[in-house]
Amino acid sequence: MTDFVSSFWAYFIAIMTAAGIIFCVWLLFTQRRWLGKEVKEAKNTGHVWDGNLMELNNPVPRWWTVFYLALCVFSVGYLVLYPGLGIFNGILNYSTAQEVKQSQEALSERIRPFYARYEAMPIEQVAADPQARQIGERLFLNNCAQCHGSDARGSVSFPNLTDKDWLYGGSPDQIMTSITKGRHGVMPPMSAQVSANQAADIAQFVRSLSGLASDPLQVVRGKQGFENNCVACHGVDGKGNQALGAPNLTDDVWLYGSSADVIVNTILNGRDNQMPAQEGVLTPEQIRMLAAWVWGRSNSPR
Repeated sequence: MTDFVSSFWAYFIAIMTAAGIIFCVWLLFTQRRWLGKEVKEAKNTGHVWDGNLMELNNPVPRWWTVFYLALCVFSVGYLVLYPGLGIFNGILNYSTAQEVKQSQEALSERIRPFYARYEAMPIEQVAADPQARQIGERLFLNNCAQCHGSDARGSVSFPNLTDKDWLYGGSPDQIMTSITKGRHGVMPPMSAQVSANQAADIAQFVRSLSGLASDPLQVVRGKQGFENNCVACHGVDGKGNQALGAPNLTDDVWLYGSSADVIVNTILNGRDNQMPAQEGVLTPEQIRMLAAWVWGRSNSPR
């Protein structure tokens, strides 16, 4: 119930749950005249459809009533033992989160001896180990392929991990930090200080930095706009800043695309991209193995 901001909902759910069980028991006991009777003959209610389809009034069988009452008793016992009545956690104090945590801890203990052989090895050596590469690849496919693709080549807004272009650095330690803590890359929108025409000029200048086709006149105007608004993050030479995650604009590697329209949209509206931290999902040993595999994809150790 911690997802709710008010305790009202906890009490509301508890009351509705208890009221539902009480209502079921009350409804059955108001029909208790059927408890001691066997079903002998069905009565015709007089309702007929399609000429010969009759509605019959069958008394509730005793076995069905007893079974339903047993289910009500079972539900009360369940709610006493396990969580289900709002903020009451049950006398067993069970939670699925606790079960998952215990399962993860048990798994970590079982696999720890296997990872131990790699603890003293530099990541570069781990990346060269065939068995370690297989483990790293499985970890990647299970946890990273949804965004970066099964081949680690990424897609629009998701970086390619197989090249030499890194937003925050491609050393083993930097990769481990990215996986462990996650990254949150934000480019602020510039529409408040840059007009659409100025953004178009800056886009042409940015394209020229990578050797892409660009309008010479707009490049001249765009250079001034770039120096006034962009150098704080991307640098005077446009080579970016890995400490900020500001991309290199001179290498013809584009996270969102290199067309003039896409660049203009980026300048005016900004970008907000986040990689979630994996430290709560993977163990430190798994993160190290995964970092070795990712590092190996762009450095190809064999």
